[in-house]
Amino acid sequence: MDRVRLRFAPSPTGPLHIGGARSALFNYLYAKKHGGDFILRIEDTDLERSSRESEENIKDALKWIGIHWNEGIDAGGDYGPYRQTERLELYNRYVDELLEKGFAYKCYCSPQELADMREEQKSRSEMPRYDGSCRTLTKEQEEAFVAEGRKPVIRFRVPEGQDIVIDDLVRGTVTFESDGIGDYVIVKSDGIPTYNFAVVIDDSTMKISHVVRGEEHLSNTPRQVMIYQALGLEQPKFAHVSLILGKDRSKMSKRHGSTSVVNYVNAGFLPEGLVNFLVLLGWSPEGEEELFSMEELEQLFDLDRVAKNPAVFDNDKLNWINHQHIQRADDDRLTELAMPYLVQNRYLEDMDDEAAYQKVKRIVSVIKTGLDHMSQIGEKAELFFASKPLEDEKAKEIIAQDFIPGMLKQFVQALSEKEELTPEVVKKCFKETMKALDLKGKQVFMPVRIALTGVMSGPEMHELIPVLGVEEIKERIFANTEIRI
Repeated sequence: MDRVRLRFAPSPTGPLHIGGARSALFNYLYAKKHGGDFILRIEDTDLERSSRESEENIKDALKWIGIHWNEGIDAGGDYGPYRQTERLELYNRYVDELLEKGFAYKCYCSPQELADMREEQKSRSEMPRYDGSCRTLTKEQEEAFVAEGRKPVIRFRVPEGQDIVIDDLVRGTVTFESDGIGDYVIVKSDGIPTYNFAVVIDDSTMKISHVVRGEEHLSNTPRQVMIYQALGLEQPKFAHVSLILGKDRSKMSKRHGSTSVVNYVNAGFLPEGLVNFLVLLGWSPEGEEELFSMEELEQLFDLDRVAKNPAVFDNDKLNWINHQHIQRADDDRLTELAMPYLVQNRYLEDMDDEAAYQKVKRIVSVIKTGLDHMSQIGEKAELFFASKPLEDEKAKEIIAQDFIPGMLKQFVQALSEKEELTPEVVKKCFKETMKALDLKGKQVFMPVRIALTGVMSGPEMHELIPVLGVEEIKERIFANTEIRI
């Protein structure tokens, strides 16, 4: 295999899991780094749970992340079809070859017989595995089982007393003893191949050069290697990346945070933020830099810096990384992302309103420094759209002081005289008001905040006021103080 070819082969039984997204990313980046191909293949032999809806959701999630395949589902290619249920005829040819060469056999054991077998082995403190009951069936015995209406599975005949050696690009040399495996099913009784068989045929016929996947698949690898060897097929290079654990060092689950990519889409994470975080779950760059674009990762990523140790999914780290990418993002892009959340919060009625768009853009430029993800915009932007009811007793006392009406009129007059309101201009207006009325800062800043927002804390006034404009400032002052300016 001269050309680097990697694949991502999800099972379409639900949304794209965060662990699957990382596997897809590692495969994609390695292919890009080495100028190779990235293939998307669908493993849909779980007929009861697989759906085209899940397949579409997975494809959408990959595209959102920024992963694009140059071969496979939708893209086509020379080694299709790229959906397993459309490759059954191909699998059957290889099954026949294994049967003819004696590497596989038909097993007629019933589910109850298999369950009894496992229980008996457990009672003897043995590792449960198939005991080979059907390995040496005579023709007459097979005919008797068929006459009973039994439908066989097909098992791979595991050689005895052999070491299966895996030269893993991440874990080094890993050895498994064949005697601990037992003859395993490669075709179910309904004629559908199992994962361990179909994946070998797919990877071989699609000329996959590297298989990069999660550590949980390592125990499957000796079964697959034996099939490669029995069929005389060239093996790909294997790389098993670390597990993803929660902060408590247990297996990643919903209690540690969202486990599917669509949840992060809905929460307003940037794709580059999630990608940056995912790549650091098991891969470490040279140097101290932690923030990367996809384009940079395509140049930097390689398997020699992938760690063996489990990676910890740290939501705080994810939020920090995404926050950094929000600061780097263009305000127009952030505004487009913010608009749906503001409509959802009923701050806006129409996302196509140009005036509303420009206001949101000004708001985004002000509050993006406080955003970890865009769904926070609703809470952070609240006071930019309406003041809160004046309910705090201390706030009421402050705004009721005798000098307040004159101070507010002086301040608004200072704002009205300026050609453009910017944060620096607003700061200047505060100073002018303090000087004109011989007032201290606390006698101006807090009353203005209360008059405009109804509360005693919130966004900086020099950032809020340019967004509101003079007319809305007058309306808010009247609403909160009944002072008409």
